[in-house]
Amino acid sequence: EVHLVESRGGLVQAGGSLRLSCAASGFTFGDYGIGWFRQVPGKEREGVSCISTSVGKTYYADSVKGRFTLSSDNAKNTVYLQMNSLKPEDTAVYYCTADPTCNWFTSGSFYDMNYWGKGTLVAVSS
Repeated sequence: EVHLVESRGGLVQAGGSLRLSCAASGFTFGDYGIGWFRQVPGKEREGVSCISTSVGKTYYADSVKGRFTLSSDNAKNTVYLQMNSLKPEDTAVYYCTADPTCNWFTSGSFYDMNYWGKGTLVAVSS
């Protein structure tokens, strides 16, 4: 059974930093694209980032490029999303997601992933 467990988010001031982690189990970690999407209640999902260690690529949304860094520790089956220079518009529930590839991200199909976690709230105050 697949499990994706996100770390607790939190409330930070604009310009601050926060690191989220996602611990995965139930599948071969290195064979999957692991990433994050976010959603504000009442709005569409937005892909944030995806890492595919099998092809050695990491993808970022333009809105977070240069501020967020996604990394992977295959030994721990965990990915980390380091979020710097946070903005109020980054406020959302962040979900960890897993799919055999990062195609869901590159194609903008943010509802096509196989697995996702319960989500964690990140709130950025101005």
